[in-house]
Amino acid sequence: MDSFRVAAKAFILNSKGEVLMVRRGDDNPHKPGAWEIPGGRLELGESPFDGLKREVLEETGLSVRILNPLKVHHFTRDDGQKITMIVFLCRAESEEVRLSGEHTAHIWMDTELASMKMVPDFNEEIEIYNRLFKPKK
Repeated sequence: MDSFRVAAKAFILNSKGEVLMVRRGDDNPHKPGAWEIPGGRLELGESPFDGLKREVLEETGLSVRILNPLKVHHFTRDDGQKITMIVFLCRAESEEVRLSGEHTAHIWMDTELASMKMVPDFNEEIEIYNRLFKPKK
């Protein structure tokens, strides 16, 4: 296993402004059973944009339009691998989710409530979206 990888995650919104959350499988080596956003590690040399679209399509069956970067994280996974992760704000081209075997469930949730279900790792992305991008009522 490489000791360093780049990853990309998608903060995907539907037509109602809800964010897509997926539940990791219980056998996942990093945060099993956690609710998170789709995405993952990129192939070596792969563009973050192409890699994110590939990961989202593989994990959810969705095509997305990448809008803006939201945040960059750098951390060490539970299995020791160092990751630099870029989180992008995305818009779903459709809303019919077809999960891969990596995840066991999905939900579209209002961004004001999402931090109650999602792993705390993405609370800042929720806050950034709500503060800078969410349409005011």
